[in-house]
Amino acid sequence: MLKQRTVKQLVKTIGVGLHSGTKVELTLRPAAPDTGIVFRRVDVNPPVDLPARADGVGDTRMASVLEKEGVRVSTVEHLMSACAGLGIDNLYVDLTAEEIPIMDGSAATFVFLLQQAGLHEQNAPKKFIRVKKPVEVRDGKGAQEKWARLEPYDGFKLNFFIEFNHPAVDATGQVAEVDFGIDSYVREIARARTFGFMQDVETLRGMGLARGGSLENAIVMDEYRILNPDGLRYENEFVRHKILDAIGDLYLVGHPLLASYVAHKAGHMMNNLLLRALLEQPDAYEIVSFDSLNAAPEAYARQTRQEWAFA
Repeated sequence: MLKQRTVKQLVKTIGVGLHSGTKVELTLRPAAPDTGIVFRRVDVNPPVDLPARADGVGDTRMASVLEKEGVRVSTVEHLMSACAGLGIDNLYVDLTAEEIPIMDGSAATFVFLLQQAGLHEQNAPKKFIRVKKPVEVRDGKGAQEKWARLEPYDGFKLNFFIEFNHPAVDATGQVAEVDFGIDSYVREIARARTFGFMQDVETLRGMGLARGGSLENAIVMDEYRILNPDGLRYENEFVRHKILDAIGDLYLVGHPLLASYVAHKAGHMMNNLLLRALLEQPDAYEIVSFDSLNAAPEAYARQTRQEWAFA
């Protein structure tokens, strides 16, 4: 039986929110089977739990934001991506402020923290959402059109296309595909950082966003070039980060997906709309488990073999 997973022990870190600029303490704690991933604002009285669910997302401007009873948890996608990559089903995430710390702008720190806490298999079957028919969402027209689609697939595969019309981005690969039956989340995706443009900073900060952004936690570009002295971690780091985000956004469906995801210039909003469209069609998916390792898709069998989830 493929089993659910949590962490063995509590682990903590401190960082700064990318958009809020606020210092926050993050604590990752074990959770019982079928709990799911639950974010808990411990700085409010009484504490408020915000389950990681697609229908709990209330804002998608530059991040995926969970909202409940006026309480927010912002920028959940990088931690959710790491949880998906390492096969974490159940976890409590305690926060002392409204935003997950950005750390280095990728999911690598969260992967390290989860590995440091240790992974613990639980005596309950791991549940998957198997996509049975294509589901697609679109927004805009012509050159401005964005779209995202889920299709049936015996595993988990993502294909993403970006287009920013910027010299530094155009010089890199703008299309990438990863199939986690073959590719490694830890090696190929986890270290890809978020990115932004200097000319957008004033506008974003006027909207209450990007207040904690810096060269330490993002790839930053002026009108022509990358400003980070060390350059890129991957040749096509921009599109790899969009895949990292998509993995985290899609994990808000509540279970690992058995599907192929294809997206064109999509972001947090389109990813959330795609999940909502899927969940609104009961005939488009089913919940499945696997009694044996041999019956499971290779992408998820690797997690059970302790290969660190696609590693």
